[in-house]
Amino acid sequence: MADALLKMLGGPDLSSRRWVWEQYDTLIQGNSLQLPGGDAGVVRVDGHATKALAFSSDVTPRYCEADPFEGGKQAVAECWRNLTATGADPLAATDNLNFGNPERPEIMGQLVMAIKGIGEACRALGFPIVSGNVSLYNETNGQGILPTPTIGGVGLLPDWSKMARVGFARGGEAILLVGCPADWGTHLAQSIYMRDIHDRTDGPPPPVDLAHEKRVGDFVRKLVRDGVATAVHDVSDGGLAVALAEMAMASGIGATVPGLVDADPIPVFFGEDQARYLVAVKLDPQGEDMVALWNEAKALGIHAPWIGSTGGSELKLGNSRAIPVADLKSAHEAWFPGFMDGK
Repeated sequence: MADALLKMLGGPDLSSRRWVWEQYDTLIQGNSLQLPGGDAGVVRVDGHATKALAFSSDVTPRYCEADPFEGGKQAVAECWRNLTATGADPLAATDNLNFGNPERPEIMGQLVMAIKGIGEACRALGFPIVSGNVSLYNETNGQGILPTPTIGGVGLLPDWSKMARVGFARGGEAILLVGCPADWGTHLAQSIYMRDIHDRTDGPPPPVDLAHEKRVGDFVRKLVRDGVATAVHDVSDGGLAVALAEMAMASGIGATVPGLVDADPIPVFFGEDQARYLVAVKLDPQGEDMVALWNEAKALGIHAPWIGSTGGSELKLGNSRAIPVADLKSAHEAWFPGFMDGK
């Protein structure tokens, strides 16, 4: 598992984009509260003591190619999750519909079904499209681009001092996997793991249960606003293993996540099931406050198991070898500069 994780982090999809965003002003007159690399950018509202805006843009083209309807839903849901993960109330979205030649029936079918999926998700999540644009006929030598209906979103943080960050805050905290299925998550089809490690691109994308997305996201936002969550990260590309690695890299603090029950570790750690968040909390897993949290989640139909703890300088997943956080960062940072240098 360790070798697979390092390979994925060092690939074109999951590698750090720091080389790109360092070319531009990311401080925005000193108002930036979260720099690129997290779930969403956060910027103070000039002239307001506490308000801030969160921004994100998301789409997973391989999902849209496999099933444009579910892919359209997922693009909206992931953007909504990324805003929610900071503690923001998602307000509105814009779409950027990038497709090949719509005169081809299969491309027009992608466009139509993606729009239907986007519409269904926006209505279910209360996340209206207020603007957008369309870019069609994107192809080279008759080969169209993957369907890429990008969703950009904005959310409001009433009090930015209570926002959540991706990086672990400190060692010795419990990590919860909020929103995971009772079987821990098993959807490997269309995952980066299957593509990068096994060269397979078959099967459907993970389904998106929009009602569940809304319940889980609202619950996570409440944990942030109540000061219970010290770090939050949505689980998306690469699954649980990559999300844990990203939290460790963002903070320099490692984590230990043992094998989860008797489940097969590969789909658990690399499956890309939706509506899931990693949440670090400063609660005793055996204490009354944690029991109260679990009871509240259970009443909402949300599974939020304790999966591990923060601490140390390594990431240890199941029975796989521990990976130093420094090695995770090295793999993550290497691809883009190498690509730009022609290596």
